[in-house]
Amino acid sequence: MENGICEDFQEAVSESLVRHKSILDLLSKFQETNARVNRAIVKAVTNCGCIKIRAEKPEIPEDITFRELKQYMETHLNGFLCPRCQETIEKELGKNLFYLVALCDSLDLDLQEILNNECKKVSTLGIFNLT
Repeated sequence: MENGICEDFQEAVSESLVRHKSILDLLSKFQETNARVNRAIVKAVTNCGCIKIRAEKPEIPEDITFRELKQYMETHLNGFLCPRCQETIEKELGKNLFYLVALCDSLDLDLQEILNNECKKVSTLGIFNLT
């Protein structure tokens, strides 16, 4: 039976972990890669300017339902990532995923199972998932 991409990735990460095998190293590297993702997005705004952030308090009517709330919410992003910024952010997200999977591996957790469970939860609860 063929492995799924999550299982293949988890196996590849497991085989490549040598230097950062300690859970303490993994936690700090995962945190560092989170910061690098954030930094890459900020640089797309502040250095490149391919995207802009325009944020203000949304005007939400008091009498709407929770389901209607989505139409009043925004990403606050204007523009599109240029190819260079997109490549940088994808690279940083890839490193972040690597350390997320490394944490799963160290804790003997199955990433595919985690994703399946989360998908079921989101599908079942829908918009009420995060309330």
